[in-house]
Amino acid sequence: MIAGAGCLSISAIVVKLAEVNAGTAAFLRCALALIALVPLAVRECRRHGRFEPGLVWCALVAGALLGADYVMWTASVLDVGAGIATVLINVQVVVFPLLARLFDRTPISARFALTCPVMLAGIALVGGALSHDPNAQHQVRGTLLALAAGAAYAGYLYLNRRSGQRSPQHVVTPVCLATASAAAVAGLLGWATTGVDLDVPPASWLWLAVLALISQVAAFLLMAAASPELAPNTSASLLLLQPVLAVALGVVVLAETPAPSQLVGCAVVVAAVWFAGRNPRHESNTGSG
Repeated sequence: MIAGAGCLSISAIVVKLAEVNAGTAAFLRCALALIALVPLAVRECRRHGRFEPGLVWCALVAGALLGADYVMWTASVLDVGAGIATVLINVQVVVFPLLARLFDRTPISARFALTCPVMLAGIALVGGALSHDPNAQHQVRGTLLALAAGAAYAGYLYLNRRSGQRSPQHVVTPVCLATASAAAVAGLLGWATTGVDLDVPPASWLWLAVLALISQVAAFLLMAAASPELAPNTSASLLLLQPVLAVALGVVVLAETPAPSQLVGCAVVVAAVWFAGRNPRHESNTGSG
């Protein structure tokens, strides 16, 4: 799960380097990923049998939520700024375990519940939410979009985990189906908002291919393999390492200089995730095989 978060953490940097609009990036990261995922999914189904029809619909719905997440979050960045949007989308750390609790009766540990506010506070510092973004135009709309994006992402994580539990031999297939569905939704929403431009320079195609292979294929396959083996609150907590790793990559790749408050936020998130993930013998917080 940490490796998956690491693969996701390069997304913002690669999108910047690709120099394309939000709709184009959201659509092509999924569409290009299918070039790698489809042959792997076909091979997997030949080895392990047909994917259950009920789980096919589960994966397609999960992908639709993921595609909507991509577009809504990007729009929220334009409305409220990247810092606040980064904080708000991480509402998944609360929604994902709540969905598992509501539908699967998976317990939520007291340790996790107590640590959640600390993790979100750390993310706020990492994202620079305490600083004012002069480009923020629509605070209310952006806030609602970011929260909706986080809830949609949590829905994807929950449905993908459910597929993994019911059919553990199929790891690639649900990710492939979800990515195809996400490409369709992101393409439609992207076309209706920022537009989808396929006439981009060769350098942009190269960066988009990197985005697809690392932040879509590798990231979501790693997460799909790990999620059924972890409690939902553990998965949600570990994914909070993504913005922390993004800050580190920004320093190395783009020579960015994080503010002291961002470094403090990174330390807070890492410490909180470690504390929430501990599992003393007297406390059971797994809820999964």
